[in-house]
Amino acid sequence: RPPRSTLFPYTTLFRSQTLRPRLAQTTLGWREWIRLPDLGIDGIKAKIDTGARSSSLNAVDIHPVDVDGEQWVEFKVYPVQHQTDRAVPCRARVKDYRQVTDSGGHRSMRYVIETTITIGSEQFTAEMTLADRSQMMFRMLLGRTAMKNRYTVDPGRSYCASQKPPKATGTI
Repeated sequence: RPPRSTLFPYTTLFRSQTLRPRLAQTTLGWREWIRLPDLGIDGIKAKIDTGARSSSLNAVDIHPVDVDGEQWVEFKVYPVQHQTDRAVPCRARVKDYRQVTDSGGHRSMRYVIETTITIGSEQFTAEMTLADRSQMMFRMLLGRTAMKNRYTVDPGRSYCASQKPPKATGTI
């Protein structure tokens, strides 16, 4: 079977627009290894979640701090799934503090940061909410806003664009 891009090489957003060639996009699997270099995280397993609008990172001990008149947030990340023995201390500038609805319909206020995300050889900046995801299967979700116009997702595959990082500081 030919790849989807071959079957549907053109896309349109509105009826009034003419068809235009679709740009080639990297394919992600339903889970990928992600680096967050601004936060000192060399590898974290993330669920690629097209059902979630925003991306979310497991963060605990979240404390707002003032840095030269700007609001920042300090927090800890446990990047290794099912382990809480090694935390990575992080600090990031607060972009927003907003209400987010989770998959169960529960609303909560969350800090929003903007950080660099690396998947394979590609790097970009995206918003990420901070939430305690310790009871969830994945410590990070990559939502569709971060993926928009960058990636296509193949839900039947895993680790299409990334590989497990070597064990080192901040690595899973």
